[in-house]
Amino acid sequence: MRRHQQPVSGPEAAAPRAEVLLVTGFEVLRAEVERIVAAGGGRLRCVTDTAEAWPFWDRSLAVLVGSDIREIPPRWRVPAAVVGLSGEGDSLWHLAAALGAQRVAVLPDAAVWLAEFLSGTRAPDAGGLVLGVIGGCGGAGATTSGIWIAQVAAGLGISVLLVDGDPWGGGLELAIAAEESPGLRWPDLAAASGGIDPDQLSQSMPVAGGFAFLSWRGSRERQQSPPQPTVSGVMEAARRAYELVVVDIGRSVGSAQVFGWDCDRLLLVAPAQLKAAVSCARLLQELPPIDIGLVVRGKAGPSFDADTMAEAVGIPLRGVLPEIRGTSAAMETGTLLQIGRRRPVERFATTVLDLVGDHLPGTSA
Repeated sequence: MRRHQQPVSGPEAAAPRAEVLLVTGFEVLRAEVERIVAAGGGRLRCVTDTAEAWPFWDRSLAVLVGSDIREIPPRWRVPAAVVGLSGEGDSLWHLAAALGAQRVAVLPDAAVWLAEFLSGTRAPDAGGLVLGVIGGCGGAGATTSGIWIAQVAAGLGISVLLVDGDPWGGGLELAIAAEESPGLRWPDLAAASGGIDPDQLSQSMPVAGGFAFLSWRGSRERQQSPPQPTVSGVMEAARRAYELVVVDIGRSVGSAQVFGWDCDRLLLVAPAQLKAAVSCARLLQELPPIDIGLVVRGKAGPSFDADTMAEAVGIPLRGVLPEIRGTSAAMETGTLLQIGRRRPVERFATTVLDLVGDHLPGTSA
């Protein structure tokens, strides 16, 4: 919810709209951002604190806050990114979570990414929907949900990319028997720098089940993780290349921080159990302040049904993941896509897409 502003009068009322607002008292940080915005041909307005920022906050296309800004007034629009300097480390991510910021840019390393991101804020087409799926407890069925949603969406004619967001998950490609499919995996992108072209990304992705996927390799070899600016660049390119990007985030707080902020919506998957409800409620505190819905796995328990579970967690119910015999074995044998063709799976995924789809082709949202 955006706050209601008082009318601006005097010289500021006639001032041209600033494309980007930077709030920081750090001169070095200000100089870095000025250089980046100027190189991209953008407009930048710099202020030192939130008191000075309020007339421009809601009128700016993107709001950046420096690492010296520790709080913003309640109900203000969340900043697009927290910007800081090398050496500030994880503190920037903690600050972003506290402010509700969508991204973090560590300068000068993320200069190219920030330029690309700010350029994207001026583009008329914001791209496709990014839907994150995360398990509310161990073995909840988040990976299964993500795969089936991607498969059914592709069957509806939607262009889909399924992203493996868990480097410790063993490789999503194994669950769909696609480890031999030609195309790039995450380690192949570790050395990528600068902006990533959406068309080149889509042409480089492997395909299975009618959808493209970006997975960690399903092998025992040590794999190099791409740096955060590369991951953000890949996600931005994916948003522009596909109508739907489904991200299997995994359960680590690190993965949630890396991928959660790039999502438009999140699905929290869990069984209808009291212990799972407590786990979900705790996890919600680590997730970005975006639209989060619940997917309940399987039949109702002795005390909880799906609606009771959603009420206990405090988020809306988006669907019930069907309990189908042989699903666990299919995950091991790589035949999960075969089960994904069954009618209960199609009904589940279609319901989810209708509720979160934002006018995706083939949905009623």
